[in-house]
Amino acid sequence: MTTSATRLPTYFISHGGGPWPWMDEMRQPMKGLAESLADMPRQIGVTPKAVLVISGHWEEAAYTVMASPKPPMLYDYGGFPAHTYQIHYDAPGSPELALRVKGLIEAAGLPAASDAQRGYDHGTFVPLYVMYPQANVPVVQLSMRANYDPLEHVALGRALAPLRDEGVLIVGSGLSYHNLRRLGPPAHAPSAAFDAWLQQTLLHSSPAERVAHLGRWAEAPGARLSHPREDHLIPLMVAVGAAENEAAECVYHEVGGFTGTVSSFRFGAAGA
Repeated sequence: MTTSATRLPTYFISHGGGPWPWMDEMRQPMKGLAESLADMPRQIGVTPKAVLVISGHWEEAAYTVMASPKPPMLYDYGGFPAHTYQIHYDAPGSPELALRVKGLIEAAGLPAASDAQRGYDHGTFVPLYVMYPQANVPVVQLSMRANYDPLEHVALGRALAPLRDEGVLIVGSGLSYHNLRRLGPPAHAPSAAFDAWLQQTLLHSSPAERVAHLGRWAEAPGARLSHPREDHLIPLMVAVGAAENEAAECVYHEVGGFTGTVSSFRFGAAGA
């Protein structure tokens, strides 16, 4: 891929619940999240050549990259209105980027594979629809590794860092609080405690301290109540690793509410 003069930042975003942009009743509760996602193109300052998404909804034995030129849809949610199973987000894939990603991972000594059948899951098509509703930016998904090793996923981010100079936007898509069995008032205390730790770790630690703390994230206040299973947190590690020595900024933050305290973060300078 050609090299751009603009180094793009990386992001860890809280992507919200289910297919919320297509549900009228979710518009007001998700207003803050929608505004933060819609503002990302302005922050970036240029249209990326492609977006690489590490979604909290896909893990494999090896880091697996979506290789289809026209990815299908994967409606990986249940219990939502019928029309939300007819959604289409028709952004093209990029076999070229998929090959580049696989090569970078292999060069770092990490296991890599490709999947030409995998479709966009809602960790990808939901936020990308809000960011780029015209679906005119190529999108490639990359799986987590099922071991959920935080430091290995930081290393994955390091391996992917050159893409930032090639016009590729790296987005870790998850949730800073994800415990579907503790929503509403039971979410408030653990999510607030874990969010405070995240803010301190990401915004106010040195690069080395930040990585060290993330490697021990499960020791943080409220950690396992916030993430009984860390699938929605691990994408953060990739975003951090790809911008390891750069400052973080909280770009979305809501306190309380049905899903507790949630945040999104940008790593590296905004372009505009």
